[in-house]
Amino acid sequence: MGGQQYSAASVRELAAVVERIAPRNAERWEARVPLPGPGGGVWVSRLRARQLWMVVGMFDRAVRVEGSGVPASGRARDLLGAEALEGFWRLAEAGELRAQAPAGPLAVATLRIVRDCLAILADLLVPEGIALPVLPQAEPKRTVKRRSLTTVYRELVSLAAEGPLERGAVALSREDRTRLLAMVAVILDAAPRSGEMEPMNVDWIGEDGSSIRVVRAPQNSEGVNYERVAFRAQVSVSSVKRALTGREGVSEALRQRILAEVREMRAEAGPVVERYALREGSQVALASWLRLREQLVAPLEGAKDGLWVTIHASKAGPPGIRMRAQGIRMAYARGMRAVNHLMAGSYRWSPMPVKLEALRRSVRVEPLPEEE
Repeated sequence: MGGQQYSAASVRELAAVVERIAPRNAERWEARVPLPGPGGGVWVSRLRARQLWMVVGMFDRAVRVEGSGVPASGRARDLLGAEALEGFWRLAEAGELRAQAPAGPLAVATLRIVRDCLAILADLLVPEGIALPVLPQAEPKRTVKRRSLTTVYRELVSLAAEGPLERGAVALSREDRTRLLAMVAVILDAAPRSGEMEPMNVDWIGEDGSSIRVVRAPQNSEGVNYERVAFRAQVSVSSVKRALTGREGVSEALRQRILAEVREMRAEAGPVVERYALREGSQVALASWLRLREQLVAPLEGAKDGLWVTIHASKAGPPGIRMRAQGIRMAYARGMRAVNHLMAGSYRWSPMPVKLEALRRSVRVEPLPEEE
C-alpha cells in the first residue's frame, strides 16, 4: 500500500518515511536508505520492514478512532507526540489496532515489536527523542530443581542400557534415545547452547573420553566490559547496559550500533574455548552415541567430523550429516516429549522442559583449569 492510499496526511508522511528505509516494492529493496549507525548505517531487514508497515497500518486505524488523541492532520512527527503516543499505545495494548477483528489484548512480545518500531521511527522523525512506552520485563525461563536434575541424570543413564522404549502410541527408537541421552549428558555437564553444540567435532572429546571442549558464543551481556563498549561506541555506560540487557530507553538504531561494537570486540578477542569434565554416566552415554554415529557417517563422502549428526534422511541430505542448531533443538524437544510421556508416573520423575535452553539454564558448571 502506497502512502497516497492512506486518508490521513500524518500517516501518508509516515508511510513515505518508512518507504525510504523499507520499500514495499521488491525491485526497490536494494536501494533502500540505511538507518543511522556504524559503518555507514544499519539496513532494515525484511522482517523488520514488515513490522514497520504493520505499525503504519496501526497508526492509520488509530487516527480513525474518535477521541484517540492521534492526529489525522499535521506532520508525521506529531504521531509521536506525548498525547498521541499515549492514545496510540492504549489502543494497541487493548488489541483495537489489529488489521482484523479484535481478539483481546496484544501479547507483550508483540507490544515489544511495536515499541522497537516506534523507536526506529522516533530516531528518524524526532531526533531530540521521545518517551517510549514502558513494558514489563520478560519472566525468566523456568528452570529445573537440582533434585530433579539428579533424578533425570540417574534415570537417563539407566535408560541407556535398555531397549527401545514404547508406551501406548509413543515410541522412542534406539537411535533417537542414544543421541538424546548423549545430548542431555553433555548439556548437564557442560551447559552448551544449541549454537555451541552445532560446531562440535568428535575430536573435541578428550582422548580418554573424560572431557569435552566448548567454544563459547556468549550472549549480548555476557563477558562484556560496559565501559570499554561505551568508549568505543561513544555512548553512555547506562545506554550500553540497557541495550545489552534488554531494558527500555534505547532506540533500535542505537541498540544496533552498540551490538556492532560488541561483535567487533569479540572478533578481535577471538573465541573463548573451555573444557569440561564428563561424569562416568555421561562418558557411557557419549560412547554409545559415538558407536552409532560411526555407522551413520560411514557411507558419506567428505568431512565426517561433526559430533551431532542426523539419524534419518531429510531435505538436508542423507543420514550422518552435521546437525544445525535448529535441528539440535528440535531433536531434543521431540525426544524429551517422548521421554516425559514414557516416564510419566515413574517414581520421583518430574516432567523435564522440552526446550533445550530451559535445561541448560538449570545447571551450573565450572570449566577445567586452562591447559598449558
